[in-house]
Amino acid sequence: MNLFLTEEQRMIQEMARDFAEKELKPRAAEVDSTSRLSLSVLKAMADLGMMGMNIPSEYGGSQSGVVSYSLAMTEIGKGCPSTAVTMAVTNMVAEVIAAFGSEEQRTQHIPRICRGEYPSGAFALTESTAGSDPSAMKSEAKRWGDEYVLKGSKTFITSGDFAGIFVVWAKTDKDTGARGISAFLVEQGTTGFKIGRNEEKMGQRGSPTNEIAIEDCRLPRNALLGQEGEGFKIAMMALDGGRIGIGSLAVGIGLAAIDYATHYAKSRIQFGKPISSFQAIQGMIADSFTELEASRLLVLRAAYLKEKGVRFTREASMGKLMASETANRVCYRALQILGGYGYIREYPLERYARDCRVTTLYEGTSEIQRLVIAREMLGVDNV
Repeated sequence: MNLFLTEEQRMIQEMARDFAEKELKPRAAEVDSTSRLSLSVLKAMADLGMMGMNIPSEYGGSQSGVVSYSLAMTEIGKGCPSTAVTMAVTNMVAEVIAAFGSEEQRTQHIPRICRGEYPSGAFALTESTAGSDPSAMKSEAKRWGDEYVLKGSKTFITSGDFAGIFVVWAKTDKDTGARGISAFLVEQGTTGFKIGRNEEKMGQRGSPTNEIAIEDCRLPRNALLGQEGEGFKIAMMALDGGRIGIGSLAVGIGLAAIDYATHYAKSRIQFGKPISSFQAIQGMIADSFTELEASRLLVLRAAYLKEKGVRFTREASMGKLMASETANRVCYRALQILGGYGYIREYPLERYARDCRVTTLYEGTSEIQRLVIAREMLGVDNV
């Protein structure tokens, strides 16, 4: 692995950094307080090529590669985590369709994702009884002539409010567990596919997280993504890539927090000198930057392997685990450096801490990442 970025990768990183500084960071507090993203900002990101970064140009993607995607995600995560997670899921949906969709599905949906005609994509896997264990899902899809009829419900669906296209999982065979799960493409507004309430969340509040009620939702046969029974495989492969995005996002939040705390420590005077001169504060800052840099490199290694077409399941889980756990520690250290001011909403540290917390939960909890890593290292099925 070459640890030096290419000129193109540096340009993409700088482009994302500039966009985050000018368009996202100034609005991040408002996004949090109003629980609302600007769809025009998402369209602007699509115009810059950030909604199809690992998609071939023939389908409208920027074809920038997975390493560039990780770099951009970190910069967007620094500016506004709610926007970053929307970008992450949208890229994941585009890649799922590119990998498993028919040519008709690719040409119909991927360009609309990349151009921002769909404000975002959504990944409708989780149910109230099926979180870490997707095989426990209750949603069903029955073949009826030339159609599939879906019924069930989904919960915690990112971007449900405004996503243009959903990948929806349901059981086409109730008796075969994970082997009976299939995946479907459902457009926003489809009859029988009703978007429910937006959950009141602790953090990343600008990213809507919705329930979905599915009742007598009739889809044409060509809405099936891949083959019947391939849904679990599709989900697991998508989540491997998704963990690179979330790991990159977590690094971005952690960097935003410790950057702010570092600048604060240089200007905060106590006992007649800046608190940055105290070894206790220096140790917190040194540990934070070191741990975040190690996390960033681990995530970038997973991105590099994926880009090269090499198996990256273990590395993606390692990167996501380390980055999310590290970023949470860093956010609380940074808040501690600000003392009482870190606890006040006028300062961004409490928001960083809230936004970061979910990174150990979605795209697979930290506990699931450890199971995946152990399985890969031991060669055993531990679930």
